Amino acid sequence: MLLPRIFAPVRASSVNASISIVSSSRVLDAFRAANASTSPSLSFIRHATHQAQGRANGAKDGPGKRLGAKKSGGEYVIPGNIIFRQRGTAWFPGENCKFGRDHCIFATESGYVRYYRDPFKHPKRQYIGVALQKDETLPYPRNAARKRRLNMVAVERDAEPDTVEGQIVVADLQVGDGTGSETSVRATPRDKPERNLVMGKGYAYREANWQIGRAAERANVRVQEFVPGDRWAAWRKSQARKSANAERKRLRTSQKAAKPKAKKR
Repeated sequence: MLLPRIFAPVRASSVNASISIVSSSRVLDAFRAANASTSPSLSFIRHATHQAQGRANGAKDGPGKRLGAKKSGGEYVIPGNIIFRQRGTAWFPGENCKFGRDHCIFATESGYVRYYRDPFKHPKRQYIGVALQKDETLPYPRNAARKRRLNMVAVERDAEPDTVEGQIVVADLQVGDGTGSETSVRATPRDKPERNLVMGKGYAYREANWQIGRAAERANVRVQEFVPGDRWAAWRKSQARKSANAERKRLRTSQKAAKPKAKKR
């Protein structure tokens, strides 16, 4: 059965409706194909959005972010100086450096900038670090003494001699004794009790509180006992003092209110 040409749009729409899931773009294409033969002048026009209409010259990007290196290799920096700005992680922070929240790398110590690679950390990554001395290279040797903060380096101390030439060493020196001669030391040495020192929270070695208290008992140190007073009498005195202060305040307020105000001329 041949259908008239006028029903071509309806035929196309009925064929598309038989499909369960059809996108909106397919439906529009079907209507365009159906209406092309009947009304060639009919067309679908999509107007530009308000945002696109304002872009006459295509200027959609803002100013440049000035990415890249801010400090060259060997340049002196202080804590907080930005060494490299980037998007992503092309460079990683090394010795005495850290990441910013926008992936910028900044210095945490005063020193000289170094761009280097560290195969022990990662074979392919590029690092930016700060050397504390101008003649140093990065990375530092793995077994070398680590640099401390404030640019301080651990140095071994020479052992000091126990005695100096001409010095008299006294084995048991008490308070008040002199070191002029060996005869100044008392003949009967005092018996010193053993002290059990324990490291506390502040990394300081001290005796326990109960041991300190026992030492006071051994020295016959008497502390005056605390005698609590009459709490009821103290409460009555405080209430009387508060009521007297409130009465003075009311009196001052009433005197200010009774004073006549000067008339403005």
